[in-house]
Amino acid sequence: MNPGLKLLLVVIIALEISFTTSLIVNLVLIGFSIIYLLIHHISFKQFMGLILWPFFPAFGLFISQWFYGDAGIYFATILLTRIYAYVFIGATFTITTEFVDLALTLEQDFALPSKFAYGVLAAFNLIPKIRQEVQTIKTAALMRGTVLHFWSPQLYFKAILASIQWSQNLAEAMTSHGFVEDQPRTHYRVIKITAWDWIFFIGGLVIVNVMLFVIKL
Repeated sequence: MNPGLKLLLVVIIALEISFTTSLIVNLVLIGFSIIYLLIHHISFKQFMGLILWPFFPAFGLFISQWFYGDAGIYFATILLTRIYAYVFIGATFTITTEFVDLALTLEQDFALPSKFAYGVLAAFNLIPKIRQEVQTIKTAALMRGTVLHFWSPQLYFKAILASIQWSQNLAEAMTSHGFVEDQPRTHYRVIKITAWDWIFFIGGLVIVNVMLFVIKL
């Protein structure tokens, strides 16, 4: 499915279940998302992470609503399953979608200005370099007898200075390769929205809305 339409579908479904109180629909969405992730060969470590990381906030919300709320255990269960529905529906996008494909389709099919698309793409690709730079700053500080923790302002200040220098170098590199803002350009890799993409998008919306309308439990 086209990454842009998939992102739009995930956002719409997440917003819709935010304003409904259907336990069964939440469970159906979780089950469908798990099947979708298994089809895309999600690893066991990723699957356990999706279950364990949201467990404490979800369980805390369940307990607080059950013991201190007015709606009882049924509504507490809805809130618990809603959190897991958010997590697993979001995972169907984040785990199965390449960020490069998303940036390209947003530029080509959703009229996102190229400067934003390539800017976000550049920032995403710089993440490994930023991690390396942070480690270099920590090591250099240790050689001077100073320990920089993740909450140390000096660490982030130096990382920001390095990022500013990289952004300038990146802008000059893009200009030297012929990038001109707001000018028509060809694409090495073209991503189009096919008829099947629209069928999956509209079909998914119709199925979810029918379930929300029919299933009241």
